[in-house]
Amino acid sequence: MSEAKAGAPGEVTAGVLIIGNEILSGRTKDINLPYLGDRLHALGVVLAEARVIPDVEEVIVKAVQEFSRRFTYVFTTGGIGPTHDDITADCVAKAFGVPLIENPEARAILEAHYEPGMLNAARLRMARTPEGAALISNPVSAAPGFRMGNVHVMAGVPKIMQAMFDGIADSLVGGAPVLSRTVISNLPEGAIAEGLGQVQARYPALQIGSYPSFRAGNFGTSLVLRGSDAAELDRAAQEVFEMVKALGGDPKLEITDPSAPAS
Repeated sequence: MSEAKAGAPGEVTAGVLIIGNEILSGRTKDINLPYLGDRLHALGVVLAEARVIPDVEEVIVKAVQEFSRRFTYVFTTGGIGPTHDDITADCVAKAFGVPLIENPEARAILEAHYEPGMLNAARLRMARTPEGAALISNPVSAAPGFRMGNVHVMAGVPKIMQAMFDGIADSLVGGAPVLSRTVISNLPEGAIAEGLGQVQARYPALQIGSYPSFRAGNFGTSLVLRGSDAAELDRAAQEVFEMVKALGGDPKLEITDPSAPAS
């Protein structure tokens, strides 16, 4: 699966695959992506793409192969439980062209966790991994995730996923931390679009986004600048601030540097 990774030279990137029909149907609300985004950016890993996909073998296999080629790290959530529609392990094995096995280490973990006679065939499904995979510890409910190549396969239940990620975070090697500056504007997007585009052209290494809002009958815009060079980020943010002010707005500047999320 070797191929040039996405992102700027030297940039460490990640892709997230959120797997589950229940997410697509709206029955379950995903809260794993915001958590992963915060944690990865704090580690200096740029979350470059996230995709929600169904419990369909062909779709999962192709998505895993694509993301594994394109990104430094891949994280999947969902589909490693005990039921028939939990097929993520099967699909990752197919994506890497290796057999799916009952992992003896995973089985031992489950045997130690369940009372005698309680480890039935359904629960044993959670001991299956691609051959050669390394386990990801699950301190919440025992059933482990696993890593295959650069693909980290984790549970969909947020509390379990977060515990799994906490266990592997120290093994992730990131680039420079991603810093953020936000200029809060009381002007609508249409008033600032031209000037914002000019700032972006002067600072191509930065990511500059515009996010409109409508509150209490008034339009507003949050202008978010992201990058790893604090001095460059400060210069660009100041230019955006002055631009909004010159257009008659009342801008406010917020500085957001990465830190561990609140527990």
